[in-house]
Parts: sequence; structure tokens; C-alpha cells
Amino acid sequence: MRIDLSLRQLEAFAQVATSGSFRRAAAELGQAQPVISRLIGQAEQTLGVRLFDRDTRRAEITAAGRELLPIARRILRDFDGALSELGDFMQGRSGHVTVAALPSTGAALVPQAMVALQRTHPAVQFTLIEAPADALLAVVEEGRADLGLSVRPAPQQRLRYQPLLDDPLMLLCRADDPLAARASVPWSVFAQRPFIASALHSSIRPLTDAVFMQRRITPRLALEYPSVSACGALVAAGLGISALPRLTLGLMSMEGLAAVPLVRPQASRAIGIVTRIGRTLPPVAHAFMATLLAQHGSAPA
Repeated sequence: MRIDLSLRQLEAFAQVATSGSFRRAAAELGQAQPVISRLIGQAEQTLGVRLFDRDTRRAEITAAGRELLPIARRILRDFDGALSELGDFMQGRSGHVTVAALPSTGAALVPQAMVALQRTHPAVQFTLIEAPADALLAVVEEGRADLGLSVRPAPQQRLRYQPLLDDPLMLLCRADDPLAARASVPWSVFAQRPFIASALHSSIRPLTDAVFMQRRITPRLALEYPSVSACGALVAAGLGISALPRLTLGLMSMEGLAAVPLVRPQASRAIGIVTRIGRTLPPVAHAFMATLLAQHGSAPA
């Protein structure tokens, strides 16, 4: 059988039971005494029993009241705890955020932001999805991730892009290569030396192709690499040189390798925070975005 008691009735009952007086309970709750009397009367009518034996000076709890009291206190405690948890969620102090990231941004940017947010928001939980650019943007567009750390999406995609940082492109060569001793290297070097290119689906390939087209450079293409770690191994083996964003260098062992800034022109990969247009993000996702921007970019718009 369902017993329909309101939280206000339970609160009034528990306060009268604690104070032993309708007058003192009313003062504690900031209510008029007739309001407390009416709430207790409604509860007694619903239950069909008296909860207090009253006289002019005190209210003595009955056997039925003693049975109800621990239940009422537990309900009120659980309700207060649930509202506290909701408040933490609404203020971004708790909750879950799913982040989709390129392998390089997932390794170089996400862990530090997670640690920084959990210092002040220890109840926050994370899921990290790693994917190449096209798949990553699809994950965000489909709503399977709250946000992504990626290159700028195409205009036709229903995605919002907020710039975070520029990731400069670097020459990757062997440490014993004469190029490793230089302060910078022009892009024209790829017309003279075997070039190890990224795969067509990579977020890196459009960048290198754009520079070659702009400078009318015809690279000496040696082969394409399937992953950044494979690129490092191919360069270390002496099969050629490559151009990689600086953040990707953390995905490979740099033992026996060197990275040198590329110039004429200076090119970079723009990395930003990607969210789906029209999706309401949980407050904790906004807190995570603010942490990323504080570490690497500017204040959120």
C-alpha cells in the first residue's frame, strides 16, 4: 500500500519529534505554528493514526510516531543528499564527460586537463575515445562524445569549432642527419630528399599537401606511413624524412631521431574544441573545456 506523505509533512513531523514542541518546531523551520499543526494533522489523517499526544506545553510522540521517525529521517537525509549531488552536477563539480581526441591530442593535451580538473572536482569521471579526424568528428556529430579535440570540421557538418592552439609542423629526421644540427629547415628540402608521407585519411596529409601546392614543391615521395609510431621507425631506419605536427612527437620514441622547425613557410595544424551544434552539454563538460582553454588557449566565448 502506498502512503502519500509529503516531504513538508515528514520535515514538520521530524522537527516536532526532535524538539518535543510544535512551537519550537515552527521556530526552527521558520513557519507559523498553525502551519506545523496543519501539516502534522494532514499526516495523521493520511496514516489513520496519531503521531503525537499533545497538551498545552509539549507534544509526546506515540508508538506509531516512534516507528515513523527513523523512516522520516532517512527519507529526508536521502533527499538532501540527492539534492546535494544534483547541485554538484549542475555546478560541474561531478558528472561524466566523454572526450574524443586525435591520438596526439589525446596523449599531449587531455591527461593534463583531466588531472587539473580532478584536483578541484574529484567526483568527475571521464571516458576518452581516440580516433582519426574523420571518425572523431563523426563521434561528436552523432552525440557519442560531449566534445572533441581535433582539426576544424567541414562547413557542412553540424559542429561548432573553438580554436585552442596551433601545432607547428616539424621536420623529422635521424639524429645523425646533417639537417638535425640546423636551427630550421625550409620545406624545399622535401624536393631533394625522400619524403615519408602520412596516409590520405590522416589530419596531417592535407597540411603537407597544401604547403607543397602553395610553394609548388614536388616532393620525392618514398612511401606512406600508417601511424605516427611507424613514421618514426621508418625515419630511424633511414628510409627518408618526414613532416609532423609537434604534438605527434610524443607518440613515438625519439631515440636516434631529431625534430627541427620547418620554415618558408611556417605551417601549423590548428587544433580546437569541437562540439555539436544544438546539443546541451553537461556542466562538467563546460568545466573541462574551460580547463583546456586555461591551459592552452583563451577564455571561453
